Amino acid sequence: MKLLSTVALLFATVLCLHAQEVLETGGKKMPDEWIDQDTKHRIIKLTRLEGRSNLSFYFHNNPFIGNSMVFYSSNKNNVDSVRKQEISTVISGNRQIHLLDLKTLKTEQLTYHRLPMNGEIVDNKKGIVYYQIRDTVFSVNAKTKEVKQVFVFPADFKGTVTAINADGTLLGGAKSSDEEKELFKKYPNKSSYFNIIYEAKLPRTLFTINVKTKELDKVHSDSAWLNHVQFSSTDPNLLMFCHEGPWHKVNRIWTIDVKTKKITQIHKRIMDMEIAGHEWPSVDGQTIWYDLQQPRSTKFYVEGHNVNTGAKTKYELQRDEWSIHFNSNKDNSLFCGDGGDAGQVARAKDGMWIYLFKPDGDKFTATRLVNMKHHNYRLEPNVHFSPDGKWVIFRANFEGIENVYAVEL
Repeated sequence: MKLLSTVALLFATVLCLHAQEVLETGGKKMPDEWIDQDTKHRIIKLTRLEGRSNLSFYFHNNPFIGNSMVFYSSNKNNVDSVRKQEISTVISGNRQIHLLDLKTLKTEQLTYHRLPMNGEIVDNKKGIVYYQIRDTVFSVNAKTKEVKQVFVFPADFKGTVTAINADGTLLGGAKSSDEEKELFKKYPNKSSYFNIIYEAKLPRTLFTINVKTKELDKVHSDSAWLNHVQFSSTDPNLLMFCHEGPWHKVNRIWTIDVKTKKITQIHKRIMDMEIAGHEWPSVDGQTIWYDLQQPRSTKFYVEGHNVNTGAKTKYELQRDEWSIHFNSNKDNSLFCGDGGDAGQVARAKDGMWIYLFKPDGDKFTATRLVNMKHHNYRLEPNVHFSPDGKWVIFRANFEGIENVYAVEL
């Protein structure tokens, strides 16, 4: 009986594979599901809102509420009609927050605003999404759709929120100077402003906002370019931030206890041209992972720093396997990466793939999941593991418009 069950399962799997078209990924409009002809992995288009630009969250921002995913959608072709009690129309092209059920692929629009918003902040325990419009922070309840005004920045402190802590009590972010904002306006391209902002050494301040009491706490100020503000996945008081700038010039990764104000350096460069960055906290909160190159563009690793013991875990990977961003699953047994084109720091000759990595001693064993040769890497794919750990979710423009996809592991 066991043999018959196994045969039946294999037969059902073969039928399922034959039901999907085996296609080259991208370069044309794709069906809702297909098998990548180069990797033999199944890909599903998650966002099926035609004529819209649909984007998933940045790699270190958790977009999931249960088995649903928060994403942004911008209407490029027409003006939407929305609920009269809120506003009469949404300006074409203005992105709004949507919720996608990963089982049914049903989408719901959660916000209806005229003005541009920013912030990819999800309290997944309470099902609340936070975002900012100008000087005001709002929240929307993913279940009830109730929108609330959370906080208005005072005139003398115009900050930007980017994170929520593990118990949903504190928002975190950074405040820049007016001089820095003017430099960004004058030099809008990253190739221009990255060195300029770094060399300017203008003041920045890390802050928290108590969601309940509305108390604003300025937790740390420096002349460094403080950026990439993230809270620990499990410790509500631990805030991670970076010293932004050219990576070979900075010791980038730091944490601060927002109660005691104790600052800890996570990684210190040990050689000329070493770089470490695009850091993210593990799901269990025990490890801070980051892209490490010793030196830049030569030897490639993903390294982890245990926040309790300081112990390091280091996995080597090959040049073509280097990715703009990496991510990890719930127990750090698998990692994923979004690859990169030849113009990225690795100068990879064949790096345009979505990757799955499995630790094997001190190295990664890589599996290619999606051929991204038709993707323009000016849009970073920003990989996430799905809540059930069976898919890697990413964004791409290989059909000519931005959408969110999932590839089966």
